Amino acid sequence: MPDPTVPPGCLTRSEGETEGLAAALASELEPGAVVLLSGGLGAGKTAFVRGLARGLGIEPGEVSSPTFGLVHEHAGGRLPLFHADLYRLSQVEAADVGLDDERMTSGVLAVEWPERLSRDVPGALRVRFEILDETSRQLTFDGPWPARPHSIR
Repeated sequence: MPDPTVPPGCLTRSEGETEGLAAALASELEPGAVVLLSGGLGAGKTAFVRGLARGLGIEPGEVSSPTFGLVHEHAGGRLPLFHADLYRLSQVEAADVGLDDERMTSGVLAVEWPERLSRDVPGALRVRFEILDETSRQLTFDGPWPARPHSIR
């Protein structure tokens, strides 16, 4: 049964709106939060992570897709942000890319392309991105919702 406090979806009409939504969510996240981001190439996953960074007090300009580094750590905010991109990997264990590193429980872990993981991540908030047109995205949410629903409207 879906969690009634989780908004079923949200339409964003620009990259800035996507970032703003994520920034509002980030203000409610606690250490150990995991956010899984699914969607096609160019769907807005990295923009969402930039918004998480901004909401955590981290310079969003530092955020880029870590496709070749796998995991980037961004510090300097209320909580550290760990940003993983599993796009170029096949099925992997979280341990194989360091996602089970104890340091990550001190901050927020955002994972792009989580379907590459070989197992589910219990307790994670899943955000799915659907490209509607050049600038609009439909985001759907599933899993524990840390934010008060009004904080992201």
